Parts: sequence; structure tokens; C-alpha cells
Amino acid sequence: MFCYQFGVSGILKVKMVICRQRNEHYRSREYLTLAEVNRLIMAAELRGRHPIRDKALLLLMFRHGLRVSEAISLRWDAVMLELKAIGITRLKGSVSGTHPLQADEVESLRDLRAEGYPDPYLFVGERGGHLKRHAVTSLINRCAELAQLGIKCHPHMLRHSCGYHLANQGLDTRLIQDWLGHRNIQHTVTYTMLNPKRFGEIQWG
Repeated sequence: MFCYQFGVSGILKVKMVICRQRNEHYRSREYLTLAEVNRLIMAAELRGRHPIRDKALLLLMFRHGLRVSEAISLRWDAVMLELKAIGITRLKGSVSGTHPLQADEVESLRDLRAEGYPDPYLFVGERGGHLKRHAVTSLINRCAELAQLGIKCHPHMLRHSCGYHLANQGLDTRLIQDWLGHRNIQHTVTYTMLNPKRFGEIQWG
């Protein structure tokens, strides 16, 4: 995109402005199906130096609809394995809450804790402290390639995938809103609109 400006001297100046395309320009959809998410998580177990950490990270990001910033900020003092629960601190003005943990999540977190990293964060980077955003992005890209998903992935797709999966089960919109921490239910309605089952009563002869 080019903008034309005239300076004080009357000389024409040409200024190029680079406009970022919307995500829809780069990919056909912003979520993964449950089968695709499972393939992504399986790929995390097969690659890299930290398969236990990486599997737990992707599993929790999907199950709890975590933004990447929320995932890398998770601390062990928010994990209650004996109660099978985890405290989710939402960012960007969303509503925090406590979520139940499924049996495979508890097992994955116990395996992660057994690695014995002396760090308050669940997902520790190579030099200590929590993982960085770019490391999570790189991880998901490599796992998507290994899983041969055929779609360009980014971390926020796991949050969208969670919302889509919940809506696909026909769950109440308010429940999905609470799970994802949305203050505005219109953000939640986006996922119910993606659910093809709502058109199930339409017949063509």
C-alpha cells in the first residue's frame, strides 16, 4: 500500500505502509479438530529434549483454553494434584477460576514434577525461569510439521480448539464462557457459530 504526501517544498514523497493481513488470509480456519490436537500432542512426545514438559504444556493449553502467556506463567503453587484441580489465572481482562484436572492431566503433571526442576514455574526453559513465547511458537510449529497436519499452526489455535471442541459437544454457552474466562459472551458465541451440528435438522429430501 502506497501513500502520497506533499512536503512544504511541494516535492512529492512516496511512503510505503505495510498492512498486516488478517489471519484468515493465511489459513482456512483458526482451530484444530480433536483428532488433530491429539496428533499434535503425540508429536510432542516423539520430538525434542523435553517430551514430558512439551506434552504437558500442549495438553493443558488445549484442555483449559490457555493463552500462551497464561500457560507459561503457570506455577506449581496453583496445582492441586490431590484435589485434581488447577488454578487458572487469566490475562487480558478475562475471568480467572479453578478447573478440574482429568486423570491423564494429573499423570502428566506428576511425570513433570518427577523431573525435579527447582523452579516455581511448571514449564521451565533451558536457562531456568518460564518458557518464552517464541519457544512455544517454535514447539507448536515443529510438532505440527511432524504430525503432518497440513495447516500452519500458532499457540492461540489451541485456545480456539478448546472453544470449538466444547461447542461441538453442545454444551451450554454460559458454561463455555466460564471455562474460557470470557467477560463478553459474544466472544463465546463465535465458537457455537462454528459448530456444524446446529444445522443437523436441515434435510435435503
